[in-house]
Amino acid sequence: MTVTYQEVLQQPSVWREAAAMLAARSDEVAAFLKPLLARPDLRIVLTGAGTSAFAGEVLAPALSRKLRRRVEAIATTDIVSNPREMFAEDVPTLLVSFARSGDSPESVAATELATTCLRAVHQLVITCNADGRLAREHQDAASSLVLLMPSATNDRGFAMTSSFTSMLLTAWLALASDENIQLTDQLATAAEQVLARADDVARYADRGYERIVYLGSGALGGLARESALKLLELTAGKVISYFDTPLGFRHGPKAVLGERTLAVVYLSNDPYTRRYDEDIAAELQTAISPENVLIVDAQSSDDAWHVDGVAAVNDALLALPYVVIAQLLALRFSVALGRMPDNPFPDGEVNRVVQGVSIHPLEP
Repeated sequence: MTVTYQEVLQQPSVWREAAAMLAARSDEVAAFLKPLLARPDLRIVLTGAGTSAFAGEVLAPALSRKLRRRVEAIATTDIVSNPREMFAEDVPTLLVSFARSGDSPESVAATELATTCLRAVHQLVITCNADGRLAREHQDAASSLVLLMPSATNDRGFAMTSSFTSMLLTAWLALASDENIQLTDQLATAAEQVLARADDVARYADRGYERIVYLGSGALGGLARESALKLLELTAGKVISYFDTPLGFRHGPKAVLGERTLAVVYLSNDPYTRRYDEDIAAELQTAISPENVLIVDAQSSDDAWHVDGVAAVNDALLALPYVVIAQLLALRFSVALGRMPDNPFPDGEVNRVVQGVSIHPLEP
């Protein structure tokens, strides 16, 4: 069993552990966040690089609706390269940083640039590495709060799996939910049911697909992006992946479809949004054949991979059991192609912690 597969399997248990850790610090977290969230002019920016950035993309639409305020997902890579544009409006800001290692150059630089560009900024750091530079530099800062994930989530494998889901869950519980343990157990149980069906993904990997398209709306759009990256990473680019929204896909990107394309459609729990998701799923079943369309749904088992027990949860949380399916698919495709999932790039073309980035000083 590969390390990456073990880290996929451990997710239900580490989610429960992460929720318990957060509950133990509930008074401290509330003391930090409640005064900030009481400010009507507060801007919340969710940031990270790669998969960590996609955690923000999943959360931003749902948090904006839940908190009834502006919540934006901006990658650290965009903040570092264009800080004056990303922080053009000097308003009170809560910068929420997601980082597995906390040692990526952009992770630290983004927090420093926020302090440079903004007069009033607080920092919530959610990371899996207590020894990372990001955690160390913010641990004792007066305007910062560091939330550490269970140590097992500092994934040893190349691809982020349990780190991504644990940080996403913790951010939601800290910012938007009072249901901590009960909600987490519901999500963990759903993921356990997905993992029990791990062998079901084998038939897709055995068909020799050359391309996989992931489609999702709103919060599930960020999930589609993370799903596409996971496949690209673990197959070392041998299977081309693409992501889009169901409505956006028709505007040109639909040209990616072919006989050896698998389309994965994530159905929303929002009754209005899911109409559009169902429309594209039906259209794809006609365009490329039903067997080449994988529909992932929490509400109906008809023609879908049904994820049980989460039919009423927010789409941002629905992403947690849904992404386990994408992780399993990426693993199966990687193995089928003879790759090494724990290290798909043995020659070092792509690294677990990004290398080669120079942080340039911001001139006045």
